[in-house]
Amino acid sequence: MTGHPDLAALARAIVDDNRFMTLATADEDGVPWVSPVWFAPETYRELLWASSPDAQHSRNLAARPEVAVVIFDSHRIGAWNGLYMAGVAEELRDVDAAIATYSRRSEAQGFRAWTPADVLPPARHRLYRVRVAGQFVLDDHDVRQPVELD
Repeated sequence: MTGHPDLAALARAIVDDNRFMTLATADEDGVPWVSPVWFAPETYRELLWASSPDAQHSRNLAARPEVAVVIFDSHRIGAWNGLYMAGVAEELRDVDAAIATYSRRSEAQGFRAWTPADVLPPARHRLYRVRVAGQFVLDDHDVRQPVELD
């Protein structure tokens, strides 16, 4: 593992304790777009979300799959910790295992169950995954430190 072990624990807690991630995409011309999306972790390096394929961020992914992600909790005064990530996203075609993970997280948080029929055509949503290549948190001096989470 790269980085300080306490920072890795902090990074895992950020993923575990939050419901939304900020997804940054860019269109084919490089014009940026940022969207908050509800997410479910498959692992700490693979995050799932459901979106309309017509949403701007989904259209951007079709043209340019590289993304940046931030998960943060702004509710704790003086403890605004964030996990910064970069990776490659994709729309999933084989959704069976991933939708089970997504649905478990949804139900655990008091939301509805999801099935493959909810994210395959002609449904309104599709299921997406980002595979994270790099992860960082800020240390006590506001310096970005790399962490590697399994």
